[in-house]
Amino acid sequence: MKVLATGGAGYVGSATVRCLLDHGHQVWVYDNLTTGHPQSIPPEILIEGDLQNKPNLLAILRSHKIDAVMHFAGSISVGESVEKPAFYYRNNVVNSLILLETMLEAGVQRIIFSSTAAVYEPKSDGPLQEDSPKGPSSPYAVSKYAMERMIEDFSVAYGFGYALLRYFNACGASSDGRFGEDHNPETHLIPLILKAALGQRDKIYIFGDDYDTPDGTCIRDYIHVDDLADAHVRALEALEPGQGLVYNIGTGVGNSVLEVIRIAEEVVGHEIPQEIVARRAGDSTRLVAGSEKLRRELDWSPRYDNVRDIIETAWQWHRSHPQGYNS
Repeated sequence: MKVLATGGAGYVGSATVRCLLDHGHQVWVYDNLTTGHPQSIPPEILIEGDLQNKPNLLAILRSHKIDAVMHFAGSISVGESVEKPAFYYRNNVVNSLILLETMLEAGVQRIIFSSTAAVYEPKSDGPLQEDSPKGPSSPYAVSKYAMERMIEDFSVAYGFGYALLRYFNACGASSDGRFGEDHNPETHLIPLILKAALGQRDKIYIFGDDYDTPDGTCIRDYIHVDDLADAHVRALEALEPGQGLVYNIGTGVGNSVLEVIRIAEEVVGHEIPQEIVARRAGDSTRLVAGSEKLRRELDWSPRYDNVRDIIETAWQWHRSHPQGYNS
């Protein structure tokens, strides 16, 4: 297929772009590079642009005869969204509406949407399923849920085919050590831990130890970015116009913040400074994926099924790229 990946120079987007190319698809990346890294994708497929520029986006969809859009573009920090909700609703919701309108005008009727497990009501035990109750608890999560609803409504009214992929904590780096996680500012747990291990941060902060979990810290399902990419490509190849697919992507195993720190210490070979501070607004107690539907319908399974293996790939990246892609 001919695919346009919005935000395709970002962490998950670029991993998926590389996977698409490996599977023989034609791909172009549309990214304004505010957070993306051009080094993470082949330079000849990058189109620098903003979703707010509807005429430019329309011209690209038409000139490249795009069959499907993979929509990764958007802001992703829970904490920042609490401080800047207006920015999140404009950048995530308004820009996604512009994208859908432009796709409609260009006659592009397939979209794969990079969503989040944060749309669910948190559960104290057991994995979340695709039909679990929804209860987004931050502006970031609300914006993602609004984007899902817009896509579903476009499907009903205009025959769009869509896949909503709700994934959990993306992490890890490519097995060859060339591509990894590089955000500025960094907000994700595993790279923050490894930066502290490298002495680039004084310590790792643990936001709350009074949650209803065995050790009091939040529990998450950590999924390797290459396994996420594989699921995106499988969803694309299964999707038909007018069809609606919804999948969780995760390992089904939850690890607490303290467990992840302990495993990281074993991987790096020394203790990592840490400090417990107050809870962070918008954080859920427990988010673990029930991914049986994805495994059954698309024959998907994670190559990296435990957090130790994931951290080892991330550690290889951070040691060889201490300044990220600018190393």
